[in-house]
Amino acid sequence: MVSIPDGKFTMGAPPEESESGEDERPQHMVTVKSFFMGRYPITQAQWRAIASLPKIKHDLHPDPSCFKGDNRPVERVSWYDADEFCDRLSKATGRVYRLPSEAEWEYACRAQTTTPFHFGATITTNLANFCQQDQSMNKVERKQTTDVGSFPANAFGLYEMHGNVWEWCADNWHEDYQDAPSDGSVWVINGNSEYRILRGGSWDYFPTFCRCTYRFFENPQVKDKEFGFRVVCCI
Repeated sequence: MVSIPDGKFTMGAPPEESESGEDERPQHMVTVKSFFMGRYPITQAQWRAIASLPKIKHDLHPDPSCFKGDNRPVERVSWYDADEFCDRLSKATGRVYRLPSEAEWEYACRAQTTTPFHFGATITTNLANFCQQDQSMNKVERKQTTDVGSFPANAFGLYEMHGNVWEWCADNWHEDYQDAPSDGSVWVINGNSEYRILRGGSWDYFPTFCRCTYRFFENPQVKDKEFGFRVVCCI
């Protein structure tokens, strides 16, 4: 886990950011309290260890991933699976682990930057695991996940915030940021409970989907070889 300091940031994308959408606006100031966040997405080895613990609300498959490897991120896990993982981990450790709020995730991803990616305005395959859109580029066709820690960390010490696997967040889906909370909390009120938020892009998505501000959503029961998660722990 990495200690994420408290602070303020502007959440969302400005209109001039290339390929940004209205669901990423209006930009708004958010004050975030400090918390701990997983340095990496949850790995398959970590998943097996917690999935072997007693059930709390929901059964967990001990080895759900398509692309096998102890140090690869777990994938093909639903939002409910990720939530159950957090519950079991919390009970085992006596500390409260949970999925991040969408605001916490973006704050942690940005690491005090304002560019589309925490490393700058553009993304390349030596910086993240994603699918290249421009066929004229020197393509690196990984077509699968990679071990966590394979690419440079951001200024907070977090790895793979762009690409590799989409990461579930705790929030319900909202079509834009009108009336969004300004305290970094999980946003559930007046949202669509049939969908949950995912952030960060994946190995099979183009660069625009990997931007700090891009918002994706899916039914919380869906398990996909592009869907993983990381956990946070309150201080």
